Amino acid sequence: MAYPSPYRAGMSSLGFQWITSLVADAGFGAERVYLPDDVEAWRKLRLPPLSMESHTPLGNFPLVAVSVAYELELAGLVELLRLAGIPPLRRDRTPGHPKLLLGGPLTFSNPLPLAPFADAILYGEADDTVVPAVEGFFETGTLDHVALLPGGWIPAMGDVRVPVARADDTHLPARSRIWTKDMELSDMFLLEGERGCHRACTFCVMRRSTNGGMRLVTPERLFELVPEAAPRVGLVGAAISDHPQLVPLLQELVDRGKGVGISSLRADRVALKPEIPRLLRLAGYQTLTVASDAASQRLRREMSKGTTEAHLVACAEAAREHKYRTLKVYMMLGVPGETDEDVDELIAFTRQLAAIHSVAIGLAPFVPKLNTPLVNASFAGIRVVEGRLERLRAGLKGSRAEIRPTSPRWAWVEARLAAGGVAEGEAVLRAVEAGGSFAAWRRALDAVDAVEAG
Repeated sequence: MAYPSPYRAGMSSLGFQWITSLVADAGFGAERVYLPDDVEAWRKLRLPPLSMESHTPLGNFPLVAVSVAYELELAGLVELLRLAGIPPLRRDRTPGHPKLLLGGPLTFSNPLPLAPFADAILYGEADDTVVPAVEGFFETGTLDHVALLPGGWIPAMGDVRVPVARADDTHLPARSRIWTKDMELSDMFLLEGERGCHRACTFCVMRRSTNGGMRLVTPERLFELVPEAAPRVGLVGAAISDHPQLVPLLQELVDRGKGVGISSLRADRVALKPEIPRLLRLAGYQTLTVASDAASQRLRREMSKGTTEAHLVACAEAAREHKYRTLKVYMMLGVPGETDEDVDELIAFTRQLAAIHSVAIGLAPFVPKLNTPLVNASFAGIRVVEGRLERLRAGLKGSRAEIRPTSPRWAWVEARLAAGGVAEGEAVLRAVEAGGSFAAWRRALDAVDAVEAG
């Protein structure tokens, strides 16, 4: 069971921990391997990635199952395989190499760039399918039977669009078995409070049409599963703050003396249920984090995002009242139809928020994704996003608002892979082999364009 990012990130992935547990519970020796923190230093040592449980080299396992969370982790997958001495491309491997079974959150959107590396792919929720996939491999020595499973695809058999699988609700909730200080979500027992989302935000791959909407887990069931020894509990779900019993859930955890983390907070829920920010602060929260997602109210309406300025003002007031260190607001730039006037509205409104409480704006360029209504929208462009970032910085100078942007360049790479196929997957290998810089990625992806144009 391999994760193409370092241990701290992999241990904070509930899906990875849960699928590993299901395989282990079925009687298989499921061992975990993570990408080293410093790939170059590891390469100089000439050591392969080793499993956590028995320190077995990754290349010695007959079956390697990898969870890929998002497009840029494809580079980590390539690095992991190269360090292990496993040819990344399926066509270059021999019968003596491990078989690769790939899955993870990326399969909810566009797993086609995974195809050059995978012997088999499981689309969507793998709770019901991962064990039959592993069992079939040890019975037959191949992964061909995966094509018969819900969400199963064998890339060598051709480009077939496979529906995203939905697991039976009896498997809910997913939960972790290990918590440690050495993870991004330090000392946190992860527990799935709900799965999916009932909202219809046009940019999101987890919108209600993707996999059956929102599926709830009762508080009684959740409390049964919380270990007494766990110092902190992380409630996970695409729309966990929409859980109708979230407030009593939080109250019970606080009464038990548990620290609490929540994977996502909706600004409207924080505004309408003031007990949520109060209880989270009692449970140790330092930062109140919500999402606005677009620069203006007009754009939020067009993207079916229900957040209003009034909701965000209420969040800032709650952060001030309960003495949070920071109000963090996630935002996208470069969404379809965005203009400089929208950015100016964001500047004015952010100054209003910052006058109430200090604000950190987490900015990410908009990337269109498959399985969303905005799949055919265009990436705004590196220069456009950089220009709007500069406009935002200038407009907020001197305020109590901090800008925390992600790179427009790497968002361009993400957008190319999100809309790409097998050729873009092979370009990942060329980019990594050329050093992994943005220039290397650009050359590799431009070469794909040249081939398609010629």
